Amino acid sequence: MQKIVISGGTGFIGSALVRAMLARGDEVTVLTRDPTRARGALPGGVRLERWEPPGSIDPTLSGYSAVVHLAGERAVGTRWTAETKQQILTSRVRSTERLVELVEKAAPRPSVFVCASAVGYYGAHGDEPLDEESPPGSDFLAQVAVAWERSAARAETFGVRVVRPRFGIVFGRGGGALAEMVKPFKLFVGGPIASGRQVVSWVHLDDAISVLLRAIDDPELQGPVNVTSPNAVTNEELSHVIGKVIHRPSAVRVPAFALRARFGDGAEPLVTGQRAVPTALQRAGYVFHFPNAEDAVRNALG
Repeated sequence: MQKIVISGGTGFIGSALVRAMLARGDEVTVLTRDPTRARGALPGGVRLERWEPPGSIDPTLSGYSAVVHLAGERAVGTRWTAETKQQILTSRVRSTERLVELVEKAAPRPSVFVCASAVGYYGAHGDEPLDEESPPGSDFLAQVAVAWERSAARAETFGVRVVRPRFGIVFGRGGGALAEMVKPFKLFVGGPIASGRQVVSWVHLDDAISVLLRAIDDPELQGPVNVTSPNAVTNEELSHVIGKVIHRPSAVRVPAFALRARFGDGAEPLVTGQRAVPTALQRAGYVFHFPNAEDAVRNALG
């Protein structure tokens, strides 16, 4: 049994992680701006503590064995205005900086700080395989991820193990990106986005949770970790899989100009991609529950 504190605990990934930690007997505290809303979204047995980053109301992290930071404004599937981009950056970086400060002040300190990141770190790279040693990109989301991870890594300077899971698109039941992707297919207007050749690095929610628990527990796992299936697919292949699973056609292509008209610069993550490979996990001997996209989509939509 471990004593763990988590931000973003009511989100798609966070709520599943909370349930998994409770199931194995951990003592879980969720940091939240709205404890009343969080209480209705989370199972019993979770302790709630109000937190409004970057520091107007701060928790005490003394005595926790692990801190998991998953909170951040939605970055993909929104229209990027100058204000929105600033919120995306600030929500990640300033909250991370503050948590690291609180970890440093804690006595005793947590032994591990797990701070979420994303495969957007690498920028758009077509079909080039990208492992954790690959350099960052230069676009907006890459710059956000670099600043985000740099803020988290500072905890290493005072002896805390830091794990930076770089998530691909997470497929799972009850929400997430796949729930949005499938909507046009149900209306018989689903299909590839733009060229369809952009690579989608994905992971099933069960694997994402297993990796987060491994990050908490395994003292050998540290630094950046690509949380992606070893079998990325193109957007066109994924569209075919979704159509097959829900018995709908997948032939209506969404043109890039339509996405740019709707999302502005925020369309870029939708029309570009990267093939992030889970080298760190494979070296650690991790075995994926869902290595195949069709099996993952079928389970998530079943």
